[in-house]
Amino acid sequence: MDRSQRTFTNRRHLLRGGAALSGAAVVATGLSPHAVLAQDAAQSRLQQVLDRGKLVVGTGSTNPPWHYEDADGQLVGFDIEMAKLLARGLFELTDEQLANRDEWSQRLEFVVEASDARIPNLVSDKIDIVCQFMTVTPDRALEVEFTIPYYREAVTLLFKADSPYSGTADITGQGASVAILQNVTAEDMVHRGVADATVSTFDSVANSVLALDSGRVDATAIDLSTAQYLTAQSPDKYKVGIDSWQPQTYAFAVKPGDQRWLNWVNTALHEYMAGLWFDYYQSAFAEHFGVELEPPPAGFPIEFR
Repeated sequence: MDRSQRTFTNRRHLLRGGAALSGAAVVATGLSPHAVLAQDAAQSRLQQVLDRGKLVVGTGSTNPPWHYEDADGQLVGFDIEMAKLLARGLFELTDEQLANRDEWSQRLEFVVEASDARIPNLVSDKIDIVCQFMTVTPDRALEVEFTIPYYREAVTLLFKADSPYSGTADITGQGASVAILQNVTAEDMVHRGVADATVSTFDSVANSVLALDSGRVDATAIDLSTAQYLTAQSPDKYKVGIDSWQPQTYAFAVKPGDQRWLNWVNTALHEYMAGLWFDYYQSAFAEHFGVELEPPPAGFPIEFR
């Protein structure tokens, strides 16, 4: 048994010991175990994952830059990187192990699912967590528990690199045509950013971008993350609008009723985004969105401003 395996094993036993000690403390104080220890650490998803030695993650496979297959048919993307970081925290993976698929895949299993299977798979225990660019909404929060956000999405405009336009301000009033993925709110979504735009809808994001490529439209209204990804891949071909609108929050989701598991995931995410392991989040963000994040400033925690 190597050192990392011994550390992981000791940690797993420590969690179990903590659960037993907590139970003894509750009995000693005369408090109701059912009321105070409703979430027994030994029954938490956290302990189950540690005992199993593998994290099971629900995600997709067709949405770059979030989750998609590379030329070798392997899952890649920002959601995949974030899941790897969770596995790193759970199983003490080294930098070398995190960079080696044969190593980290021993601790991480992906269940590829459609977006409408995210919640059913979670509540039926087929997966431990959803890492699949899931938008936080009040109605979904009735069925799952969301973690802290890990990305703020929005709508922006994607232009050709040589376009005379740079954003909503200078394209508004020009009688411009804007492409967008077809949905029931498509025209309203575009008009919130470009009030006088002529809207053309398409059956896929790819086709809306092809309309831009062919010159049929002046811009494509698209997710900010997708626009950043396309521009990072082809900086001589595209540019991202300087502004965005209609923000929405992406978070992971866990099954309700397990505060210990939710707390651990939130702690791990927080430290990757604003703490000790920020470099990992920063690197993944730059790779998939082409944006270099500034390190969080020292002193007062910026998240509490």
